[in-house]
Amino acid sequence: MLAPPIGLLGGTFDPIHLGHLRPALAARDALQLAELRLLPNRVPPHRASPFCTAEQRLEMVKLAAAEFNLVVDERELRRDQPSWTIDTLEELRRELPHTPVCFLMGMDSLLGLPTWRRWQALLDVAHLVVSVRPGWHIDEANAEVRALLQAHVTERREDLHERLAGCIWLAHNEPLPLSSTQVRALLAEGNDPRDLLPESVADYIRRQGLYVGKQHAHDIIRHP
Repeated sequence: MLAPPIGLLGGTFDPIHLGHLRPALAARDALQLAELRLLPNRVPPHRASPFCTAEQRLEMVKLAAAEFNLVVDERELRRDQPSWTIDTLEELRRELPHTPVCFLMGMDSLLGLPTWRRWQALLDVAHLVVSVRPGWHIDEANAEVRALLQAHVTERREDLHERLAGCIWLAHNEPLPLSSTQVRALLAEGNDPRDLLPESVADYIRRQGLYVGKQHAHDIIRHP
């Protein structure tokens, strides 16, 4: 018999904000996940280096986790190499051989899957839980992702409890249209985006003087 599934939300979290958390919390509740882990990346592939140190980002993630009853998984911060999603999921599969793992992502990440390292192996070790907006669609040119969905999508929540891996579950919600780039820009301009951040994270940023006065180029799209 399998253990209840867990959820995993990865990201640079520079800083972590409600745009990360709200869809993840909704998925946790809808799927009745045993726990939801936050997985901060140390060296995100194909993206500019984070603005804050690993220690600062980890502290913000810990504060958010405490505020929302989440778990922090520090394994990628301990690595000296890029944070490849497949490596982490395979490691978790070895650690939790009887626990389904649900990797949470947005539709933009799903559409970019063919650029990820060993992306075809992801569903061998985990389920994918994808947050989608109402009226979403896949461009005809993205045949690989279209075929992936046709082969693996399920509408049964029970499938994610009864199988270790291999399912894609679409979370139909209204994701908060917010990015860390936007939050950093507001902070750099001296604004207080307290309503966009967990309260404890907003307080930490203010106390530490993070992001204030820094110039932020547009983020390079990350393909884990």
